[in-house]
Amino acid sequence: MNKTEMIAKLAKKTGLTKQQASDAVNAIFDTDPGHGIIAVELDAGRTVTLPGFGTFATAQRKAREGRNPQTGATIKIAARKVPVFRAGKGLKERIRL
Repeated sequence: MNKTEMIAKLAKKTGLTKQQASDAVNAIFDTDPGHGIIAVELDAGRTVTLPGFGTFATAQRKAREGRNPQTGATIKIAARKVPVFRAGKGLKERIRL
């Protein structure tokens, strides 16, 4: 499912117009700076927990050495913060069915 399909399904399920559904999806998932509820919370160092569904959070990756696949040369990969998602119990059980 892509974003357009999600918007269409949300509109159909809730009775919202496609524009209203698009606004709702964008308000939650937008990645532009200062937009998107989840991204703003992660930027601030907080987690977003949806009971039964899962938790969006950030994790710190350590600096490490890697290899350039074309030349085989060793390169340094800098430490960085990355987004992570941990599925909740309800989602895990649903997927296992």
